[in-house]
Amino acid sequence: MALFSKLLNKIRGGSIAAADWDEFERTLIESDLGAQLTQEIITLARSAKVDEIESALLQALSAKLSSAPRDLALRADGVTTILVVGVNGTGKTTSVAKLMKFFTDQKLKVVVAAADTFRAAAIDQIQTWGTRLGVPVVVGKSESDPASVAFDGLKRAMSDQANIFIVDTAGRLHTKSGLMDELGKIRRVLEKVNPVDEVLLVVDATTGQNGITQAKLFAESVQVTGLILTKMDGSAKGGIALAIESLTGIPVKFIGSGESAADLQVFEPEKYLQGLLA
Repeated sequence: MALFSKLLNKIRGGSIAAADWDEFERTLIESDLGAQLTQEIITLARSAKVDEIESALLQALSAKLSSAPRDLALRADGVTTILVVGVNGTGKTTSVAKLMKFFTDQKLKVVVAAADTFRAAAIDQIQTWGTRLGVPVVVGKSESDPASVAFDGLKRAMSDQANIFIVDTAGRLHTKSGLMDELGKIRRVLEKVNPVDEVLLVVDATTGQNGITQAKLFAESVQVTGLILTKMDGSAKGGIALAIESLTGIPVKFIGSGESAADLQVFEPEKYLQGLLA
């Protein structure tokens, strides 16, 4: 993922040519940084002194990352409520399963609501993970009101004195308003009883600019507090986290790789940036 290593080596060696700059520009754009951010980085790299280039790039890239909190807003008392949102196919339901394991590994009690009521496969998937991990999963009838299922799940979580309540929401992006209205209703219904603490947006890192568009769309319509980037297993382009944070201001909180429940890591911005430069 070291996007900048080849350029840095050429600059240090004093052998950089016009064609190298063109190649570097193509590399950054192909790595999902986008045209504007790419041009800013190219301009900085061209103007920096050779012995200061790496520190200058690191400082500039750091400034592009979100300054919002990356830690989850977990409640010391009561139930922490987390909505997991995103379009179908991004790995949303699998990410819910990974969050289940992430929290149960910390000895926290978790309850999940399967509120994607129009996708039987999603409900079956989350129930299977719940059985494996010992996590109660509240489901409703097929095509029932997702807000009602979420509310029943919250009541179960409060009755069980759970620490964490996670809602797996629908992701049918047939119309922007339809999905966003549904998510808004779920939130309003839940907040009659208990505040929603986190709204985590799942984005497939392999979809590039389309993933960035999704992030912008959700950010405009719902109060997204953090991102889960999925499929960051080597096939994804390295610049996606930087691009999304720069354009939306939403912090990446988790990175998902692989399909097992253990394949979820807390996003470490310093480590990520060093990986781009290494």
